[in-house]
Amino acid sequence: MKAKEIERSILTNYRKQIFRPFTKAITDYNLLEDGDKIAVCVSGGKDSLVLAKCMQEIERHGKKKIECVFMAMNPGYSDDNLKQIVASTKEIGIDITVVNTDIFAAVKNSGHKSPCYICAKMRRGHLYSAAQELGCNKIALGHHFDDVIETTMLSMFYNGIFNTMLPMVDSENFPGMQLIRPLYLVREEAIINFVRRHDIKCTPCNCPLKQENSKRAKVKEIIKQLKEENELVDYNIFKATENVQIDYVRGIIKDKTKYNVNDFFDNNK
Repeated sequence: MKAKEIERSILTNYRKQIFRPFTKAITDYNLLEDGDKIAVCVSGGKDSLVLAKCMQEIERHGKKKIECVFMAMNPGYSDDNLKQIVASTKEIGIDITVVNTDIFAAVKNSGHKSPCYICAKMRRGHLYSAAQELGCNKIALGHHFDDVIETTMLSMFYNGIFNTMLPMVDSENFPGMQLIRPLYLVREEAIINFVRRHDIKCTPCNCPLKQENSKRAKVKEIIKQLKEENELVDYNIFKATENVQIDYVRGIIKDKTKYNVNDFFDNNK
């Protein structure tokens, strides 16, 4: 009953805020093709649960003939946490395939100075491998609009690089596999409101190395403060990633090689 209510709400009450930008991203960035088999990654968090329901809807009624496999990565959760994820997904009408790993333990023992980075990298590798074994050619992640702009600012503030999350990325280590982000145009606020309205039980981050004062949290707060004086700040950051005026930048990196921008143009005249 709850699953049906959620499905109706996505197409009615939240069509403008969630489903329309979801389908727009799929169309604008050509994320789906007939015959695709997609591993939809479900962590139990709000973003992945909404992604799962949207992908389920487009699989059932979309124009493209696709197949979805709903996959949950278990990096080393406790039994109670894993049971909660399974129960939450089942309640909203999603059956998941659990991929068990020992990522948490491996990251903890690695002593890496950036545990979140190495954990994400290891998760991605396991996801690609599991998806490939299931015959999938694409992996769908729940990154949304706010993740995109925050990543852009993080790269600038902490790495001195201007780059961002892309809506679709080819895998370097798994030929023929692609990563897609169908919630690319969906605002986080819409997702939060949706899960609250339907009392969807989301699983909080259970990482034992979670950093409370993360860099992402700081950037999120900065963007929030800037929006108080200009409500278009987040939209402008997003648009800036597709409006780079190449004549007014000091250099670029292409295919992992750094160029002085003038030399780059000289070589392509």
